[in-house]
Order: sequence, then structure tokens, then C-alpha cells
Amino acid sequence: MTDILLRMAAFAFGAAIVAGTLISAVRTFVLPRSENTFLTRVVFQAIFRLFQLRLRWARTYAERDRVMAFFSPLALLFLPVVWLTLITVGYTGIFWAVGVTPLYSAFFLSGSSLLTLGFAPVANLAQLVIAYSEATLGLIMVALLISYLPTMYTAFTEREAAVSMLEVRAGDPPSAAEMIIRMHRIKGLQFLTEEWMKWEKWFVDLEQTHTSLIALVFFRSPHVGQSWVVAAGTILDAASLTAATIDKPRDPHAELCIRAGYLALRSIVDFFGLPYNPKPKPTDPISVTRAEFDAVIEQLSVASVPLKPDLEQAWRDFQGWRVNYDRVLLILAGLTMAPTAPWSGDRPILDSKPTLFLHRKS
Repeated sequence: MTDILLRMAAFAFGAAIVAGTLISAVRTFVLPRSENTFLTRVVFQAIFRLFQLRLRWARTYAERDRVMAFFSPLALLFLPVVWLTLITVGYTGIFWAVGVTPLYSAFFLSGSSLLTLGFAPVANLAQLVIAYSEATLGLIMVALLISYLPTMYTAFTEREAAVSMLEVRAGDPPSAAEMIIRMHRIKGLQFLTEEWMKWEKWFVDLEQTHTSLIALVFFRSPHVGQSWVVAAGTILDAASLTAATIDKPRDPHAELCIRAGYLALRSIVDFFGLPYNPKPKPTDPISVTRAEFDAVIEQLSVASVPLKPDLEQAWRDFQGWRVNYDRVLLILAGLTMAPTAPWSGDRPILDSKPTLFLHRKS
């Protein structure tokens, strides 16, 4: 009787491990709205702790950037290994429960079935069915990674194309003031509308890809000093400055771009469960000081950019726009170890500690 209960417990435990692993894979790769699962968090945390050891010897940002460039791809590739290992352990318990003894033989049969090697024989129909089911799961796990890697890199390439093009318009590191000044120099302030429309679509795509394929958040730009977070902050600040300070007819596309931007950044931060105020007041404090705002206004004025006469109202308007994305932008700057850039990478909230997201309950 004791032996029967023990085998039933082993079968239930093994089935629970297999089911939990499969659910984790589905929620990570297949579910359109990717979820922060326990298993994924543990894997990313373990990989990052190894990277932390290496980061202790990195003296410059360029060195840290080179090290962290491997973090997300390595963690992503390590996930299927963990899934396959857990499935092997789970099916080992199942095979042992249905009569495959000793435990080593159960493990031997589980590994043979999972990897479809076929060198371990089965004794009856029940074992055959279980072996087929494990082989199917093994193929599914491998197919998941093979199928979703091209999707990830397509989204990554499209994201980085816009980030690289921003250097042409906003300098290196990119600056909202520099973007406006350059557009004014080439008599192109009226063409900013096209920029806002383009970046509005970029933010919509960013929200879709970076909440369903969350590993993309940590994929770093090919060039040191570039970052999708910094690019997002530059465009949002440029649109906010345009809406608040530039003396020209109101451009609704600038305001729509700001809204698309802060909604996208909030959706990404929501995945990590980090706190922010979803309904801030226009008068709430922001990380940009009035002195910094005035310095930018001086830059624009020297460049002969047409400015609104009431700078007090312009500051209040800018503050009202910036407050919508201020905290989430700085959270993501810290989360991704973004490079130093005006009003974003130069003041990260998280102090560059990406492990914070790993503590969220799934």
C-alpha cells in the first residue's frame, strides 16, 4: 500500500512539474501578452547574478555595455535548456510511477524519449504513450525557440533602425533641444509633424513587441551609447517642448505622439510590477528642474527658434506633458542600464539594478 501511494505521489509530482514547465513556456513565448512567470524570473535572475560578478571589473560604460549585450540573448537561450531539464525530471517520476525501475532506468528512458533518441525500449502500452507524449513536448519546446527567435530579431531590427536614424536628427547622445534646433536650421519645423506620426507608430509597435517578447527590453543597441529608452525619452521631450514652447500653430500629432509614448512605456513597466502613478496631476514634480528647462529655452532662443512669449505658462505646459512619462522613462533607463543622455539616462531611478523586476509575483 505504501509503495502504491509513493508511486502515485511521484506521478502527480512529475505531472505537476511537466505541466508547470509547459505553462511557463506558453506564457513566455506563445501568449500574446507575455506574463512574468516564476520560472522565467528565476532563470533571468540566475544569469544576471553571474553577469554581476563580471560587471565588478568593468570600469567604463563601454565595458559594461559589452558585457550586458550578452545578458538577454544568453538568458533567452538558456530558458529552453531549463525547460527540457525540468521535463526530463518530471517524466522520470512518471516513468518510475508506472513501473520503470530503478530510478536510473526511468531517467534513462525519459532522456531518450525527450530527445527522440529511441535507444531506450519501453515495456508496455502505458510507457509507450508516455514516451510519445514526452517526445512531442521536446519537439514543441525546441520549435518554440526556433520559431520565435526570427520574430524577436525582426522586431529588434525595426526598433534599432529608428534609434540609429535619430542620431542624424538629434545628435549623439540625442537631445530634444538639438533635434528642434537642427530642424529649425534646415527650415523644417513644419516637417516635425511627419516625425511625430512616424514615432507614434514606433511607440505602438514598441508596446506590442516589448510586452509580448519581453526579452527585447534588455536587447542592447548595436552601437555603444545608443538605447531605445534614450531614443524614446528624446522624442517625448522634443514633442513636449514643441507643444509647450514653440510659437507655431498647435500640432495634434505631437500630442498624440506623447500619449502613444507614455502608454507604451507604462505597459512595459507594468510587466515588471514597478510602481508609478498612472494618473499624475499636471502640477506633480518631475525630474527635470526649472533651471534645466530654462537652459534649453536659452539654447532654442540663441538658435532663433520661435518661442512663445509666456515662458511661465510654457514651463507649466511642459511639466504637464512630462509628468505623464517622467517616472516610467527613468525606471526603464535604470532597468536597462541606459547610457547617459539629457533628461533620461543621466538620472535613472533604479540606480541600474535590473534584478528588481525578478521579485514580482506572477
